[in-house]
Amino acid sequence: MAVKIRLRRMGQKKSPFYRIVVSDSRSPRDGRFIEEIGTYDPNTDPSTFKVNEEAAKKWLQNGAQPTDAVSRIFKSVGITK
Repeated sequence: MAVKIRLRRMGQKKSPFYRIVVSDSRSPRDGRFIEEIGTYDPNTDPSTFKVNEEAAKKWLQNGAQPTDAVSRIFKSVGITK
């Protein structure tokens, strides 16, 4: 099973809010997920994000692959592979 760390879109139309989730790569974007490890809000200035660093590091060590957007968020928080 390939595991990805990616963004799950929430919020109203034209006002997106994202949750950072760990999910199976075969599940849909807003579908089933394994664990929620953070949030990302691009509507604020500057954009705000909260990440559970322990959970993120645990999943990265277990082989989960972050998407491009999530890896940029992790880089700004200070989480590396």
